[in-house]
Amino acid sequence: MEQYIINFVNDFGYLGIILLITLENVFPPIPSEVILTFAGFITLSSKLTVWGSVLAATIGAVIGAVILYIIGSYLTVERLGRLISSRLGKILRLKHSDVTKTHNFFVKHGSKTIFFGRFVPVVRSLISLPAGMTRMPWKIFVLLTTLGTLIWNVVLILLGRLAGEAWSEVSATIDSYSSLVLIVLIVLFAGSAIVYYFKRIRVKS
Repeated sequence: MEQYIINFVNDFGYLGIILLITLENVFPPIPSEVILTFAGFITLSSKLTVWGSVLAATIGAVIGAVILYIIGSYLTVERLGRLISSRLGKILRLKHSDVTKTHNFFVKHGSKTIFFGRFVPVVRSLISLPAGMTRMPWKIFVLLTTLGTLIWNVVLILLGRLAGEAWSEVSATIDSYSSLVLIVLIVLFAGSAIVYYFKRIRVKS
């Protein structure tokens, strides 16, 4: 995939960056670290500029985030409630109160979550769904997404430019960090789910 990304950016320049970052936001497995650090590197030997690349990457990220926001806007509390009432909800031991608590949390802390979530792998993509679900004002959503994304893009593109030929090493280091953060999040989520599950069993008994 890395070679495909390199070829795509080389062939299509800013448009390639926009398209790849849009896809990265909708499909998290696509590594933004490779796209952004390589984009920074090729500013040394092409017509692409650092700030042009930052702008292209930010546009792509906002487009991808808005797509997921729109999808999330169809996942209303009522629709999720119907899903929970189905057999799947019973298998997963979900309750209407679970959805309500999640909804209320995002209503209260949504702004901070959107901004800081842009620096966390996978989360930076999926966080747009609850933003749409809770009907976060789209202007605030776009503003916070743009600010968080802009910082992320500037840092990675500048690192790629400063690293020069060693841009792939920078990308690999950031990818390792991203993987570590993701593992920690999975462990925390799994731990919370287990604690919550046993608390419910204890209450029932």
